[in-house]
Amino acid sequence: MKIIAIGRNYVDHIKELNNERPDEPVIFTKPETAYLRSVDPFYIPDWTNDVHHEVEIVVKINHNGKNIKPKFAHKYYDEVGIGIDFTARDLQAKLKAKGLPWDTAKGFNGSAPVSQTFIPKDELDLSNLDFSLKVNKEERQKGNTSHMIWSIDEIIAHMSKFFMLKKGDLIFTGTPAGVGKVNIGDKLECFIGEKKMLEVDVK
Repeated sequence: MKIIAIGRNYVDHIKELNNERPDEPVIFTKPETAYLRSVDPFYIPDWTNDVHHEVEIVVKINHNGKNIKPKFAHKYYDEVGIGIDFTARDLQAKLKAKGLPWDTAKGFNGSAPVSQTFIPKDELDLSNLDFSLKVNKEERQKGNTSHMIWSIDEIIAHMSKFFMLKKGDLIFTGTPAGVGKVNIGDKLECFIGEKKMLEVDVK
């Protein structure tokens, strides 16, 4: 299982971080060790003082494929969940300033909590899907897939040019505005629509 993610896929999030709007999807990866089960807490590493939450719709690939055309991409997944792309923003800023890869800021241990439950895509309108994140019962992020720059099918098609997608791979599809720092003792809750899908305690 591998984790492939898209950065800068929501315009408001691009603006809040003062990033440039990309001409094509920005791809980064997280190793398998970044995966965090929904029943496990998230421990803030001792080498960072600024870990941010980024809630995202997550797609689970259902069979192998490469060089997938956009019109066929819908055949490569049949359910979606939700996850958090934890990002060490202080380290990421240092790496970006030097023109270096973000791997350590994005792919550290436990940086990708994912819901245990996934919802069949046939039960959802993936072109108009609300999702959100609360910190200590206060809503911090709220997004809708209609605001994506690149749709789920376009993301899958683009990624498959470079990576063989395999059954069980997880695709993080980008985060809306509202990212922010997490602190020890915080409780994060993630929702698809009104349904709570993921809860993470920060230690």
